[in-house]
Amino acid sequence: MAKFEILMPKMGESIIEATITKWLKSKGEAVGEDESIAEIATDKVDSEIPSPVEGTIVEILFKEGDVVPVGKVIAVIDLGGEAAGPAPAKEMAAESSAAATAKSEALPASAETQPAGSQTSTPGGRFYSPLVKSIARQENISDKELDSITGTGKDGRVTKQDVLDYLTKKPSSAAPSSPAAAAKPTPAYEAPKVVMESGDEIFEMDRMRRLIADHMVMSKQVSPHVTSFIDVDVTNIVIWREKMKDAFQKRENEKLTYTPIIIAAAAQVLKEFPRVNASVDGYNIIHRKKVNIGMATALPNGNLIVPVIRNADQKSLLGIVKDVNDLAGRARSNALVPDEIQGGTFTVTNFGTFDSITGTPIISQPQVAILGIGAIRKKPVVIETPQGDVIGIRHIMILSLAYDHRIVDGAMGGMFLRRLKEILENWDVGRAI
Repeated sequence: MAKFEILMPKMGESIIEATITKWLKSKGEAVGEDESIAEIATDKVDSEIPSPVEGTIVEILFKEGDVVPVGKVIAVIDLGGEAAGPAPAKEMAAESSAAATAKSEALPASAETQPAGSQTSTPGGRFYSPLVKSIARQENISDKELDSITGTGKDGRVTKQDVLDYLTKKPSSAAPSSPAAAAKPTPAYEAPKVVMESGDEIFEMDRMRRLIADHMVMSKQVSPHVTSFIDVDVTNIVIWREKMKDAFQKRENEKLTYTPIIIAAAAQVLKEFPRVNASVDGYNIIHRKKVNIGMATALPNGNLIVPVIRNADQKSLLGIVKDVNDLAGRARSNALVPDEIQGGTFTVTNFGTFDSITGTPIISQPQVAILGIGAIRKKPVVIETPQGDVIGIRHIMILSLAYDHRIVDGAMGGMFLRRLKEILENWDVGRAI
């Protein structure tokens, strides 16, 4: 009988292993072509593994909960025909990887993006996942100290939980490994006890919501958040969009919304203010060469995912419109792949979608800023004219910029917003797209 090996697919450049969370098929069960056989999870995204072939599962090589390296055989399928040479698993591994559909349970906006030059093994040669290295760096755990941690993962691999357990048991009097560690206060808080009342219901957070919750708490602990606001007269943009949207929809079969316009303007300003397109690594400031803008996208289940528009500063407005519509659409249909939700250097979130005037967003680590877009409202405003001041009805939008006060001060945050306001308010109503 010909047999086919199902491999753990490669889910992205920085993904080297995944956890099998659930087998959807059992040994001896028939499986159809493109039918999902297992659910897997990484630190960034959850996925299903589809079978590229039709047959019967004759071997399942790992249990639920096992962490499996990329490229490892996880199951064997009997094709039901006569043996015809080696199984074509390796030739079809790329197809299996590409077919794995990313679910919505993902960490926001490149939460574990690694600074340039980061490594996944210590000088001692011991291997660590990017997430473990990220936690070690944030907690100022030296390579030597990391090598001393006992791993409970497969083949003695140190897991995220091993590092967190180590930190809880680590003596508070231990000498700091660096000046950054000496300056960092040890977080000490205890959540208040919740008292249940009659009729209350308990719902456990799903995996995505737990990841978001942990990331938001971590971000507030890592970065001292400051938020600045500015109001922008976007009347020219509103007039331009109303004039263009129908013809654009007919020509490109794409919706023309305000989000791509703001993203395109933000990409331009980020080139002028590289300190806002940056990351912090200890006492080092990393100016990112690429302008990769994440756009927070609400999902039907109430959760959030942040696909990334790469090299936004190099794209035309038309290109950004197509990227925004494509990524948002595939995010809501659970069709993103892990590489599309990581590598962001700056994030934009649109409160106006839900008619909110403004908000104070939380930075997506390891970025240092996030832009909030408020709803556009018609308001009476004072307009300066050569004949004197008059009151007119204008379309006003409030932008909020939350930034990491370790490297972005109020002056820079204010100048960033002022420059963005200037670009948006001087929008050319005769502009082509």
